[in-house]
Amino acid sequence: MGSILTPEDKAKIQIALAEAFVDNEVDYAYIAERIKSYDLKIVEDILYSEVAPVCFGNLETPVPPIWTGFKDEWLLDEIEKELRARQRSKVRRTFDELKILWLRYSYRYIWKEILKNINK
Repeated sequence: MGSILTPEDKAKIQIALAEAFVDNEVDYAYIAERIKSYDLKIVEDILYSEVAPVCFGNLETPVPPIWTGFKDEWLLDEIEKELRARQRSKVRRTFDELKILWLRYSYRYIWKEILKNINK
């Protein structure tokens, strides 16, 4: 598909990737099917720099509140808030760079599972 995403494509990718952060059995094949036509490097960056910062807390709490799926509108609004906050503050950008490194390390299994299902 190339490396330029429409806002609609980006939203579809974000919504699909958020499924990996629900407190339920994750259907990686379903996620892979929804994102496989996009540039996978861009998708991986969206996973760790946009979706994971908003959704990872669901997997970190003892009793996660989200187990069937995030509401699309809420998810997209929260991602946009995160991106705006990052854009406005150098301190926030620096903090988020470290957070993203941690997210890539801690949740690297998510991307591995997605790739496994794309390559089937």
